Amino acid sequence: MGESAVVLWVHGGGWYLRESTDVSLFETLGMRVVHARYRLSGEATWPAQLDDLRAEARAVRLPGSPFFVAGVSAGAHLALHVGLRGVDCPGDVDAVLAFEPPVDPLAPDWPRARAEGNPWHRLLGHVPAPGDAATLDCTVTAHVGTGTPVLLMHGMNDAAVPPTQTLGLAAALLAARHPVHVTVTDGAHGDLDLGRPDVGAFVRRFLATQTAAVIPDVDGMLQR
Repeated sequence: MGESAVVLWVHGGGWYLRESTDVSLFETLGMRVVHARYRLSGEATWPAQLDDLRAEARAVRLPGSPFFVAGVSAGAHLALHVGLRGVDCPGDVDAVLAFEPPVDPLAPDWPRARAEGNPWHRLLGHVPAPGDAATLDCTVTAHVGTGTPVLLMHGMNDAAVPPTQTLGLAAALLAARHPVHVTVTDGAHGDLDLGRPDVGAFVRRFLATQTAAVIPDVDGMLQR
């Protein structure tokens, strides 16, 4: 198969905790998974987290090998930033996989994102606000247009991060001509277990479309 694809996995936890997720699905597909570490919001405010992840990506990318960035919840938000903005330049990440991502703290249907003490407040060091440069910079939809393929998945019963966050981003990505695979399925926040048959199948289909051009035996890989 040549060099194995690398997946940089970004953990969730509201940017202030380190939560673990079983990501062995990627390993069963013959990929090498690297668990990223980044400064939490109690250690540094935005954009320190993005700076840390770009440094991690530079350290683990293999020349000539597919490179994916993936994450869940707050980690999905960060994975999207790395994927859409690039490690060293836009387009140097092959694809992003984002599960239940918070995307836009100013969304009208998510007033809780602008409450004192909310995770966004901790991330920025202040409450998100219109016209604020840091708020704009950490909003994912401000960085579409690089063409990076994106997988988006959200639970329809997510009370922590509204599924409209994913749907709004999907619309923005499609308008900017990104290849997008998106689904909203059953489950609350944290229920998108990669071991779930429907979740695993969706991920496999997406990866098949992304790896076929660079991994010759992709069909055999996906049937393992």
